[in-house]
Amino acid sequence: MDTTQWPKLSAGGLDAKMGLELLELSADLTRGRMPVAGNTQPFGLWHGGASCVLAESLASLAAYVAVGEGGAAFGVDLNATHHAPVQSGWVTGEAGALRIGGTLGTWEVILTDDAGQRVCTARVTCALRRARPRPQTGADASPTH
Repeated sequence: MDTTQWPKLSAGGLDAKMGLELLELSADLTRGRMPVAGNTQPFGLWHGGASCVLAESLASLAAYVAVGEGGAAFGVDLNATHHAPVQSGWVTGEAGALRIGGTLGTWEVILTDDAGQRVCTARVTCALRRARPRPQTGADASPTH
């Protein structure tokens, strides 16, 4: 999957409703951003829950790339520390792999505002389920002798 395929996958989902724009996609580093407008708490500041959505979305997408086609990935742990408020503009996130193992992967996600100030630091662990190879049958099968 690449960034051009993302809009089709996110249509109607939470990421689309929150305005996620995917900027870069790989297992080791995934980047994206969300607008502050429409994702605020009652006092007009970027919502801490929006930080969590952005962090988990970016890490989960990186995890999905890590498992490959036919696999599945989903978040199992999210820890977020909120550092500073944001009132306008965009919040950009960068999910960098800390470790991609056989069944679990962990990403550190750093969220910043338009001025580059750190807004939130999150750690997301995802379960990784890689597709199992299908046994070959018929004309595809290798001879056993």
